[in-house]
Amino acid sequence: ERRRPRLLPVGDCDLAEDFDPTVPPRTPQEYLKRVQIEAARCPDVVVAQIDPRKLKKKQTVNISLSGCQPAPEGYSPTLKWQQQQVANFSAVRQSLNKHRNHWRSQHLDSNVTMPKSEDEEGWKKFCLGERIYSEIDTLSDNENLGIDYMKVGFPPLLSIVSRMNQATVTSVLEYLISWFGEKKFTPELGRWLYALLACLEKPLLPEAHSLIRQLARRCSEVRALEESKNEEQISALNLIICLVSRYFDQRDLADEPS
Repeated sequence: ERRRPRLLPVGDCDLAEDFDPTVPPRTPQEYLKRVQIEAARCPDVVVAQIDPRKLKKKQTVNISLSGCQPAPEGYSPTLKWQQQQVANFSAVRQSLNKHRNHWRSQHLDSNVTMPKSEDEEGWKKFCLGERIYSEIDTLSDNENLGIDYMKVGFPPLLSIVSRMNQATVTSVLEYLISWFGEKKFTPELGRWLYALLACLEKPLLPEAHSLIRQLARRCSEVRALEESKNEEQISALNLIICLVSRYFDQRDLADEPS
C-alpha cells in the first residue's frame, strides 16, 4: 500500500488513536493536525466537483485603500514566520479541495442544522455559539454533561465547511466580519475565519476581495488596541493579516518585518 504524501508540516501525526473528532481544535496547529488526520482516513482517489458560482448580485463594492496599522512594538511577525504560515495554509487548502467530496458525503450529527445562506443571525449563533452571541458569560449548571454546541458554537468541521458553496462561504464571512467590526476577537471567531478563508476560491470575486481587506484592517485595529498584550491573541490576529496580505496578494496590507 502506498503511503499518502504528508502535505501538512505540523509535526508527526501518527497520534490517530487519541484523535477525538468531537473536541474542537483550539489553535491553527490543532486545526492543521485535525485536517491531516482526517485526510489520512480519506480514500486516495477523489473526483473534484466544480462548484458553479451562483452568487447573488450585490451592491457595488468600495475598496478602501488605507493600509493596516502596524503591530505593537515587539510583536511584529518575522518574514520567515509569515512564509511558514502561508505554506501551512496552502497545504490545508489543497487537502480541503482534494477531500471535499469525501467530507461532503459524511453524515452530519443529528444536532447539526446548518442555517440557510441568507440567515445572518442563524449563522452567527451557529459559528460563535449563543454564549458569545448573546454575550452571556455564565455557563449553565449542567456544563459537565458534555459540550452543548448550541451554547458554544459548532467548530468548522470539515463535514460542515465542505457542504458550503462559494456563495455561502462569502456570506458567512461577511456576517462574521460585520460582527467582528464592533466586537472583540475570540478563539471561536478565529477558527471560523481561518476555515472560511481556506474555503475561499481564487481568483477572488470583487465582493470577497473587499471583505478580506476589511477583515485584515479590523484585525490590525484590534491588535493595536490590545492592551494586555495577550500573545496568543496577537499571534492569531497576525496570522489572519498574514494570510490576507501574503496568500491572497493584498501586499499593501502586509506586516513588514521590523
